[in-house]
Amino acid sequence: MLRRSATAFAVIAALSLGGCASKKARPQGDMAASKVTTIGVNSYLWRASLDTLSFMPLAETDSNGGVIVTDWYVNPQIPTERMKVTVTILDQDLRADALRVTALREVNRGGQWVEAPVQAATIQKLEDIILTKARDLRRASITNG
Repeated sequence: MLRRSATAFAVIAALSLGGCASKKARPQGDMAASKVTTIGVNSYLWRASLDTLSFMPLAETDSNGGVIVTDWYVNPQIPTERMKVTVTILDQDLRADALRVTALREVNRGGQWVEAPVQAATIQKLEDIILTKARDLRRASITNG
């Protein structure tokens, strides 16, 4: 009898302690502004950057620091020119200023690769493509989520 009442007391105590817990609503993240997972940077920008640069060989990726560095890529249609791209994600939010793209370009002159200027429009186009893909990924996750 003592054992049964002790068990009943333990069950009642556990149930009443559960009622003491705060009934606060869970904080909701702003899915429209950011999507941060275990990678440490905005996952939409990260995924969009990888997708955009998927045709180039990757030399280095750092998902915590938000850096993607490609190896030299030679366009088969222009074999005398090669490009190397670095994408840096600077923020956890999906914003235009959270992304920085830099590029190096070299041309082959007489068997030697010589540094050549990169048109600003090329870098701007890459940034626009990445941002558009990131926004599309975010929209898809909100619609499906």
